[in-house]
Amino acid sequence: MILKYDVIVIGGGHAGCEAATASANMGAKTCLVTMDMNKIAQMSCNPAIGGIAKGQIVREIDALGGQMALVTDATAIQFRMLNRSKGPAVWSPRAQCDRGKFIWKWRQMLDETPNLDIWQDQADELLVENGEAVGVRTIWGCELRAKSVVITAGTFLNGLMHIGRKMVEGGRIAEPAVPHFTESITQHGIRSARMKTGTPVRIDKRSVHFEDMERQDGENGYYKFSYMGEQRPLEQLPCWVCYTNEEVHETLRSGLADSPLYNGQIQSIGPRYCPSIETKLVTFPDRPQHLLFLEPEGETTNEMYLNGFSSSLPMDVQIAALKKIPALRDLKVYRPGYAIEYDFFDPTQLKHSLESKVVKGLFFAGQVNGTTGYEEAGGQGTLAGINAARYCNNDEPFILHRDEAYIGVLIDDLVTKGVDEPYRMFTSRAEYRILLRQDDADARLTEKAYELGIAKRDRYEWWLEKKEAIEKIEEFCKTYPIKPKLINSALEAIGSTPLVYGCKLEDLVARPELNFNKLYQIVPDLKELIDKLPNRQEEIAEAAEIHIKYKGYIEREKMVAEKMHRLENIKIKGKFDYPNLTAISTEARQKLEKIQPETLAQASRIPGVSPSDINAMLVLLGR
Repeated sequence: MILKYDVIVIGGGHAGCEAATASANMGAKTCLVTMDMNKIAQMSCNPAIGGIAKGQIVREIDALGGQMALVTDATAIQFRMLNRSKGPAVWSPRAQCDRGKFIWKWRQMLDETPNLDIWQDQADELLVENGEAVGVRTIWGCELRAKSVVITAGTFLNGLMHIGRKMVEGGRIAEPAVPHFTESITQHGIRSARMKTGTPVRIDKRSVHFEDMERQDGENGYYKFSYMGEQRPLEQLPCWVCYTNEEVHETLRSGLADSPLYNGQIQSIGPRYCPSIETKLVTFPDRPQHLLFLEPEGETTNEMYLNGFSSSLPMDVQIAALKKIPALRDLKVYRPGYAIEYDFFDPTQLKHSLESKVVKGLFFAGQVNGTTGYEEAGGQGTLAGINAARYCNNDEPFILHRDEAYIGVLIDDLVTKGVDEPYRMFTSRAEYRILLRQDDADARLTEKAYELGIAKRDRYEWWLEKKEAIEKIEEFCKTYPIKPKLINSALEAIGSTPLVYGCKLEDLVARPELNFNKLYQIVPDLKELIDKLPNRQEEIAEAAEIHIKYKGYIEREKMVAEKMHRLENIKIKGKFDYPNLTAISTEARQKLEKIQPETLAQASRIPGVSPSDINAMLVLLGR
């Protein structure tokens, strides 16, 4: 049987779901191929969305017309805004979700998306003709033909799971691995390698002594992930905190000889920033305890997730060690933690559109590019879906730059620097953090998404309404006069320096110790203006306040970004014979030949290419 589409997406994880809905919403006839329709967008590891820098990515997916934020808000059972003690450039939303409801909400989203079909099957062979991807063949003999193909296979490609010395093939616990498909891709010249990740034990909450743990509640304010939709409808639940101890560590060390990480069984590299508990013991041998978070998996389930205790030690060692924690002395588990090795593809062989440089019309997104995390996968999936749809119409690819989105930073890092360990996004990876805040993703991206056709009219109109309201508040603060004799006593009462001369309200907003909440009492007209806004007053007021307070920093960072754009505009692809370019270093020649950067700016970000190499290339270009 042959089925024909514009875009085929392989894999129903977070990258695949965003890719499929993105391409379908742009009008491309799309087919999502998944092994199990009942595990769409499965949260394979922790039941949470967002976190440091990851929350910004989810906001960006939402601003682009994606679905992850909407699904998260609909299924959240706890919400927190992380980093509130620091500046707004690094504030990051995070939510615990009901794992089961998350899956079915995503399934509902897919079912309601026009132009999108789901085909339950397993990809077995990539079909390539004349150097261009034209479809896939499945294990059941179905031939799916398309103008472009997006690979989002997660950890399933030749997946191998480890618990102690026991190894079982699989892409996830109780789910089969996908053999052969990697080989059908690499035979066309695409490089692959192996990576490793892991997940913790799942605990029966009925066996936990919560009285011996520290309770951690979420926030009940106006924050949420999506700029659209309603507030969280589900019951909000607490998380719990406890610590390991020396007895736990001693038990864990007794099993290190059987640890696949240390007995030579696993050769691939795991995530640096989400290490297993055994890696923590080896790396930090003098630390007396390690922090653990016990997180609910849903509203009604007894299953809980022990964050911080990823492990592939033998199951009896894992359980015995955990029982040394007072709160877990009567522990019962649903299953132990395990590690998994899987294939990924060298992302330096991708363009910034996430299209392969080797096979035309073939796009990659998610863990197959060497990343880790639902959010990083969803961001890549959104861009891959957009560009796969645009490829069908011979349109120019949609590229996000480093000063436009964390998604742009993520993709540029992947295709420019490559990966030697699972890539995880942090705010520190972005040099333009002040421009890439969680509160302004819609300002950066929604108009672009509307022009592309992925963001719908209601989202665009809400952004225009919000933009107008923000500008109205900023103009009010810029022009509203403040007189010292009318305000000084109030300023002194809240610990702020009294005025000597009159000023405008924006000068008070710029003071670090003042914010809108404090100024409402001093300037009732400001409160009255915001109260008259039609909806989402708190969100709009905060966005306006941040913009006023950090205006100078924002403008300065925009100037820096603009200078870098000059190098982005200098195209170098195909203009240099790198192996014979003696004016630059040997390392630079080798790196440039391997990666083949599109622009001089991309070349400048390749490790091993120095500023003097860039200057030499500028001279040779006659610039």
